[in-house]
Amino acid sequence: MHYHKLGKFPHKRHTQFRKPDGNLYHEELFSTEGFHNVYSLLYHCNPPTQILQVDDPFSVAPKLVHDKQLKHRCLKGFNIKPVDDYFKSITPVLVNNECKINLAAPRKGTTDYFLKNADADEVIFIHVGAGVLKTMYGNIPFKYGDYLLIPRGTIYQIEFDTTENRLLIVESTSPIVTPRRYRNEFGQLAEHSPFYERDIRKPEQLETHDEKGEFKLLIKKEEKIYPYVYQNHPFDVIGWDGYLYPYAFSIHDFEPITGRIHQPPPVHQTFHTAGFVICSFVPRLYDYHPLSIPAPYNHSNIDSDEVLYYVDGDFMSRKHVEKGMITLHPGGIPHGPHPGTVEKSIGQKETAELAVMVDTFRPLLMTEQAAGIEDGDYYKSWLA
Repeated sequence: MHYHKLGKFPHKRHTQFRKPDGNLYHEELFSTEGFHNVYSLLYHCNPPTQILQVDDPFSVAPKLVHDKQLKHRCLKGFNIKPVDDYFKSITPVLVNNECKINLAAPRKGTTDYFLKNADADEVIFIHVGAGVLKTMYGNIPFKYGDYLLIPRGTIYQIEFDTTENRLLIVESTSPIVTPRRYRNEFGQLAEHSPFYERDIRKPEQLETHDEKGEFKLLIKKEEKIYPYVYQNHPFDVIGWDGYLYPYAFSIHDFEPITGRIHQPPPVHQTFHTAGFVICSFVPRLYDYHPLSIPAPYNHSNIDSDEVLYYVDGDFMSRKHVEKGMITLHPGGIPHGPHPGTVEKSIGQKETAELAVMVDTFRPLLMTEQAAGIEDGDYYKSWLA
């Protein structure tokens, strides 16, 4: 990320910064990977350490299906039932030690509590719905097609404009960053990058709540939720600056990379982590070699599991695609276009497909909730 600032803060870090009444503001260093990686400095009206109550933790560990059968799978994501509460709506479907893929269909947001994921960075993809992400860094409006990037440890609330919302939520135990090959030595997105700093929407509305009371905070750590009650409103920040903060990026602002012949999946990469990558498939022109075959070639995932989340449009390499459908193509066996789709793609000029792909470097396991929405015959779909 790049330097950003909002509100008021002192000329030098770690120096006196006083309120109008003469009392000090309370500085907080917010960093990842110790003091080594990016960080921000936040200035609170009240100490961020004043806790009224800590209740007993409860487990949110996914219940796994230890099915070692190596086969392609398909999940009907929109079969996840809507739930009023945002937190209770989060449904893990595919997980490993570095990545957790969740679905959610909340009718409401988090108006009476706050969330903090101390385990993982989060990417929330907005498939259906709109609203505002509220954090201690400020507010970010969101809508259909947005990725919301929330660094671990960020306290946030999410509010929706409607009761019909569909989300894809991906958690990473390592920082989620832009691909290194898109950045120059100074960290700026380079000319060949499929998106630019102008496309990244940073917090722009800082609301300072200098309030005392009882504020419920759900902290996730090592697959448990720790319910805390704080004395001060978590969003009591008067100002901040630095390189670590949440932001939004729309899949519609991803500019596709095309060529004379079919381009491999890395041209669609949008985000990078130590354990997986996230790619965006967006409307694009097809290959323009006179003998090109627009449909993707068969390929073997030897070192990764490929997950495709179907958002919108017409997918030329797949039959019977539904919105919200998830396909898992595990490492070790080949997959490719469905029968008849290769020949059908020849001569076509463009595609309107929209999808999010997650490629993990370690195998994924299904959860019990995923087993309940699986199309068990999907692996037979390549038969003529």
